[in-house]
Amino acid sequence: MQRDVIDGVPVLWEETPGPLEAALVFGCGVADETFRNLGVTHLVEHLAMSTLPRLHHEHNASVTLSLTDFTASGSAAQVTEFLALVCRALSALPVDRMGREAGVLAAEGAGVTDPTSAELLSFRYGAVGAGLASWAGPGPDRIPVAAVRDLAARRFHADNAVLVLTGPPPAGLRLPLPRGPRPDRAGARRVFRTGPAWFQADVPGPGLAFRGDLDDPALILAHAVLQERLRRRARHQEGVSYEVGGARVHTGTGDGEYTLCLDAREGQERRVAELLWQEALRLAGDGVTAEELAEELAGFREVWLDVRSTPSELGEAAACSLFGLEHRDPATRLEALAKVTPEQAAQAFTAALSTALLVVPDHVEVEPARLDGTPLASGTCAVTDAFPPGLRVFRPSLFRRSLSSAARAARLGVGPSGLWYRDADEVHHVAFDEVVGVESRGAGRVVFGSHGCVIPVVPELWANIGPAVAAVDAAVPEALRYETSALLPGRDE
Repeated sequence: MQRDVIDGVPVLWEETPGPLEAALVFGCGVADETFRNLGVTHLVEHLAMSTLPRLHHEHNASVTLSLTDFTASGSAAQVTEFLALVCRALSALPVDRMGREAGVLAAEGAGVTDPTSAELLSFRYGAVGAGLASWAGPGPDRIPVAAVRDLAARRFHADNAVLVLTGPPPAGLRLPLPRGPRPDRAGARRVFRTGPAWFQADVPGPGLAFRGDLDDPALILAHAVLQERLRRRARHQEGVSYEVGGARVHTGTGDGEYTLCLDAREGQERRVAELLWQEALRLAGDGVTAEELAEELAGFREVWLDVRSTPSELGEAAACSLFGLEHRDPATRLEALAKVTPEQAAQAFTAALSTALLVVPDHVEVEPARLDGTPLASGTCAVTDAFPPGLRVFRPSLFRRSLSSAARAARLGVGPSGLWYRDADEVHHVAFDEVVGVESRGAGRVVFGSHGCVIPVVPELWANIGPAVAAVDAAVPEALRYETSALLPGRDE
């Protein structure tokens, strides 16, 4: 891998057959946003791309949890022009187009990861950082102009960018980006739920996540073995699933997430969830074989040493550079994998299983147990045992209470430090200093907490709710409040 610097931007390149491919990568993604300004990175990307003239070569841009990239493929002249145009656009975004591009974003409706992984991340991290993956936020039309300009200035500059090329830098290539401070990435992301636990969510199929070092060769192999076992069992033996997707997700300094997500034949969601958890327990209890490790090692060798993997390898190196991580070449990684013993793989996975989160579709009931046979905890959003004393308590109207036992049990409590909400047998709590957003819905408010709880303070649910709304408005900074999106009306997540 060759290295250069152009206009302060590190350039990583390696010559491969075919047209020149380029990716200008910035260390900025959804995990760097806040709930209040969720979608601002995607909006910056759209605004920049909207300035480009019609181009007759491959080009695109995308936003992930941690990165934004602008890509092009073509001749040296085409790639050079594309990169210069993007850099100039990022330095002077056409914010007058925000309304139109917000509509395009709403039409696109793209997420940064699959729905099952998104719910696993949100359950783990709440409505902050990587946990924002499953949230819609206020909506693209509620992002302030100031947030767009601020993000562009703080993250889309030469000192937070890396260019990767599948060939030497073309003569005359320029990257006219401003300079800026390197983002401080010290410290790990806050984890709200360590696991192990299972929960229900609006997902197409079951999924599993566990935390660990994304560069741990023993855990990498154990994850691959589990994925193959599930594919063999759920698809080939029982015919209840078609696809088993596995991924490693960077969530910040330190550990990341290993995920496994399965689809399920209609009516077989519970069986697929049972298979997923059974195979995880079996791997932890019985371990792996040398033959399984050898098979997975052969698979990694085939992929990593293929010349077609060069663009993705360059992308990995760029990400490592942006995040201050060590990048190891394929030969070094393969050497580390080859040293892993079956015992080491089993031990690494057993330790990681203590952090496991199992998600199943909303209508699915399962009874998973730990290795020792004790039931796996059923997770929900943040709950407490009871209302503390001294709260002002609100109830549904007398009419609603006469119609519903759930309404008769429901309570909303408001105190100086936050809100409490009794729903059936649970008491949910959002402290005012943990509020990440407040949506104004007419005379009511919907309050979003950083741990993922949502508390409705709306007249449709509670009688004489005015004082509670006033308390929310007084306690929560105005910068966190917004009107319901005209593009995503009535959305809670």
